[in-house]
Formats: sequence, structure tokens, C-alpha cells
Amino acid sequence: MLKDNLPTKRMAAYHAARAKGGAGLIIIEAARAHVSGMSGRPAILAYDDACIPGYARIARDCQQHGAKVFAQLTHPGREMTTAMDGTQAVALAPSAVPNERFHVMPRAMTTQDITDIVASYSNASSRLKKAGLDGVEIVASHGVLAAQFLNPKVNLRTDTYGGSRENRMRFLCDILRAARSGAGRGMIVGVRLSIDEKDHDGLEPDEMITVATSLADQGLVDYLNVTAGTSAGLAGSTHIVPPMAFETAYTAPLAAAIKAKVDVPVFVAGRINQPQIGEQIVASGQADMCGMTRALIADPLMPNKAKAGHLDNIRACVACNQACVGHMLNGYPILCIQHPETGRELEFGTLKPATSPKNVLVVGGGPGGLKAAAIAASRGHHVTLLEAQSTLGGQVRLAQMLPGRAEFGGVTDNLAREATHAGVDIRLNIRATRSTIEQHQPDAVILAVGAKPRTAALEGEGSGHIVQAWDVLQGRANVGSNVVIADWRGDWIGLGLAERLARDGCHVRLAVNAITVGQAIPQYARDVWLGTLHKLGVGIIPYMRLFGADAVSAYFQHTLSQEAVIMDGVDTVVTALGHDPETALADELSGHIKDLHLIGDCLSPRSVEEAVLEGLQIAAQI
Repeated sequence: MLKDNLPTKRMAAYHAARAKGGAGLIIIEAARAHVSGMSGRPAILAYDDACIPGYARIARDCQQHGAKVFAQLTHPGREMTTAMDGTQAVALAPSAVPNERFHVMPRAMTTQDITDIVASYSNASSRLKKAGLDGVEIVASHGVLAAQFLNPKVNLRTDTYGGSRENRMRFLCDILRAARSGAGRGMIVGVRLSIDEKDHDGLEPDEMITVATSLADQGLVDYLNVTAGTSAGLAGSTHIVPPMAFETAYTAPLAAAIKAKVDVPVFVAGRINQPQIGEQIVASGQADMCGMTRALIADPLMPNKAKAGHLDNIRACVACNQACVGHMLNGYPILCIQHPETGRELEFGTLKPATSPKNVLVVGGGPGGLKAAAIAASRGHHVTLLEAQSTLGGQVRLAQMLPGRAEFGGVTDNLAREATHAGVDIRLNIRATRSTIEQHQPDAVILAVGAKPRTAALEGEGSGHIVQAWDVLQGRANVGSNVVIADWRGDWIGLGLAERLARDGCHVRLAVNAITVGQAIPQYARDVWLGTLHKLGVGIIPYMRLFGADAVSAYFQHTLSQEAVIMDGVDTVVTALGHDPETALADELSGHIKDLHLIGDCLSPRSVEEAVLEGLQIAAQI
């Protein structure tokens, strides 16, 4: 949503949709206060006057709906790898202490570096004021530069910016005073802190509670924004955008510990995905306000729905991290697998009613079919959805059976509710054929019939015990005590099956045809899972191509050396070799249905995100 590292109309439309949906406060993503903090990852240039028009547009578009607008200012310090041109950056830090996650050796800052960066926060805050924003939030969370100064294991300085807690706080205190000076009267100044970085050598609650209390007692902040995690290590980074492996609102006790000691308002963020949860936090006195970023990515209308008492109509975030942080980490704009309108407000924010209502038939009740049906019906078409099974969801039904993935089933619940609310006639236990489809006399047909497990010819298949992942999940296969999982794609399936079978008491080896297990999924979700598998004793072998099996062994080929890899003592090989599209019905209808559309896995096997997006795109144009 940035162009040349400046806010665009698309970004303004994204935030305005949430303000229109009832959000009381919009906090814009972390911008760089000083040029030395710019990395290869897109970020707003708050150190340049060119940012002012874009910020002003966001402020104007949100404030007209009654929302206040703050902007975050930050400097990553050693938490950066590349410069804007792709070369390795000169990373600054309090001391030359390396970063474990990115393997960066930073340069210790000089006193002049400190002076220049502190001044940049004043100048950046002044730009935010000129843009008409209501406040500025200084980011000192998640292991960024200000947090590095606070950490005695990272800050080894012997001058007035190191040593005692008071000295280690000096940099952040100077920044807060500078921001206050630049913002002037009338603007709010707050700070975001990780009260528990949850990582090796990370800041811990006792230290950070004292820091937060001191900032409030000195009158340096108007509020404290509490969270957890750090970018410095893989374990701590999973808490930056916590996946569904973490309990909802698990950071609330950290906020409560702060609120008990300060008089300024306390915000909290971290897996708060429903208004009921936020209400409990506020009512119990743990915090005064809840940050709900992904919740509003999934449903920008959530506040107004809650205000109207329509809690059952809220599209709850399931913390899959696929299209939001998953996209962001790869340098793409934030989107949502359940609500592909997010980030595409200019294209799909307001859908045009159908000029001529049609009889639309959707075949397949997975996420793509449900989305297509809901959108087509909401535009005024008469929509019938046929599902061959007794329940909706498609492959989501299997995904939610994996350990810790039950919440993913919310995708089906949310989309089914939207389809029903839009007036879709949903019919279960009907396997569509050309005959049944023609009986409906549709004007348009949308096929969303998914995919099936891919099979491959394997050496010794008759003598070895080889079963498919789907059969294991559905309880249709007996699995021995020593299992090898052949994971072709490197996604949720291999990880989830390995955990499930290990918890069932099996000795599990996970052989993946990728450079690492979970290569295809967002790193924060993958890294939590990898830690779990290590605790369970699962063996992980990368670069494996399945070749065959016999009664006691599984045979692989190393994808780089091309040499054989033999795994002995194997009772069962579980295959997860990807999927083949279901094309039989499309072939049968070809040439007989004039307006025929294929979406999702039956078009090309991918993920929920693409299926739901294609459902939106097709239904919006019919």
C-alpha cells in the first residue's frame, strides 16, 4: 500500500474502511524516523516532508468517520538486513552485539548518531502534526533500537546511555521528549513496549514493568501500549503477530501488571480477535483499550456490528497469518484469506448491484464456493449452492483436524454464515452432474469442486505400507508405531500430521521435499510448530524426494546430491504429495454451459486464499 515508501490512496482507503466500520482509533504502521533506519522492507519515510500529503489524506479520510489517527515512529537498529538497494545495510545499535535472527553485526552508535536520531523524532512528529494527525506512538517494542538501549545484554555502553537502568532509559526518554516537542500542544504521545520479549537474552517483565512505570511517573507519555515479543530471535518473533497456537488475549496479564502501577491509560494487543474478549479485558481492569489489528483486517465492520449487537455476524480472525503478515514478510501488501476485499477497497469496497438478476449455480461448498455464492447473492442474483458432502468446508474440514488448528474451521463458519445471510439456497448431500446442473437451468455456473490427493508411482508400493495423509486424518488408515511422512509441499499437512502422530505415541520422521519443513507457510506459524516438533522428538530431514518403500524401509533421493537415502525400521509411510484438480465435472460441462467458471483448487490447487479471492472476483463480475 506504499509507493516510493509513501502512503497511497490505497492505504487511505484501507484505513478509512476501518474508521467507517466504527474503529475509534487508527494507529498507522511504524514509519522510519531517520534515514539510517530504512531497510529493504517497505516503510513510510517519516523523515521526509514528502510523507505529509499521504498522511494528511489518511487523517482526513478517517477523521470524517469520527476516528482518531495516530502514527507510529521507529528505528529498527540492528533489526535490519538489507539496505533499500538490496545490499547489506550498516545497522546501528547501542553496542556491537550481533542479532541472532538476522545474523547482523551492527555498528556501535556514536554520541553524534544518538543526537541525530533523537532529533529526527522531533522533526518526524512535526510532520505528523502538519498532516493533521491526532497523535504519535513511539515504538520501543519488539527489539527495535529503543528496546535495544533498554536491554543490558544488548546495551554494553559505558557512557551516559549505558549501565544503570536510568542510563539505559535515557535514549527512549530523549526520544519521547523530542516527539513531544515536535508534536506540540494538542497531540497525544504514547509508547509501545514489549513487557516480555519471550526470547533468549530478551527483556523480561520485572525489568519492563519498572521501565513502563518510570515513563508514566516522569510524565513522558499519555498512554502505554503493551505487547510481547522481539524481532531479535526466532522464538520471540513469533509473538510479534502470534498465530493460533497462542491463546487469545494471552498478553492481557502483562497489561494488568502495568495498569496496577500507573495512572495513564494502558493499551494491550495480542490475539484479541473478538469484541467480547476485548470487553472482558477492559471490564476486568486489565487494560483501558484493546488493539485489534488482525481482527479488523478480517472484519473492518466489527466495531459497528458489536455496537448493534450483531456479534454472530462478526467474521472472526483465525490467526492463520497467511495473507496478512505472511504477505508483509514477503514484501507484499496485507490482505486476508477470509475477506479478500481487505487491501482491495478501491476495487471491491463497494460492489455494484446486478443490473439483471441471474440464476447462478455454485457447485462446491468449500471456502471459494461459499464466497462466490455470498457475493453473487448479495448483488441480487438468485443463488443455489450444491455440496456433495453432508457438511460444508471442503479441505478446511481436514485442516481443522490437525493439532491446534481447530480455530481454522472458523473460516467455514464465517463464510457459510455470510452466504446464508445473503440468501443463498444451500443444499447438502447432492453430487452435481451435468444432468442435475441442467435441471436447475442456470444462467451461470461456478465450479468450486476442489482437488484430490495426488498419487505417484512408487517402487515397492505393493510390499510397503503406504497411506495417504487424508486417510490418516479421517481415520481410514491404520498407522504403525514407526512412521515416515513424505511431505512434498512443505505446508501445514506435514507439520500437523507429524505432531498428531507423535502425540499418539508414534516415532515420527518428517521427510520434506523443501529446504525446511513448513517452507510454504508464514514463518511465525512455522517456527512455533518446529519448536513443538523438536520437543516431541520428531526427526526432520530436508531435501527428500520419495522414491519407494518396502515392508521395513522407505527410500528417498536427496534433491541436491541425487544420492539415495534409506530410512530403515519403517512400519508406515504417510504421503502428502500435493493435490490434483478435480476436472471431471468441468470436462463434462464443457461446451454445454455457456457461462461456466472454475475457481480454487479445481482450477489449480493452491490455498484457501486464492479460492476465496477468485470467488469474489468471479461473483463480482457476473
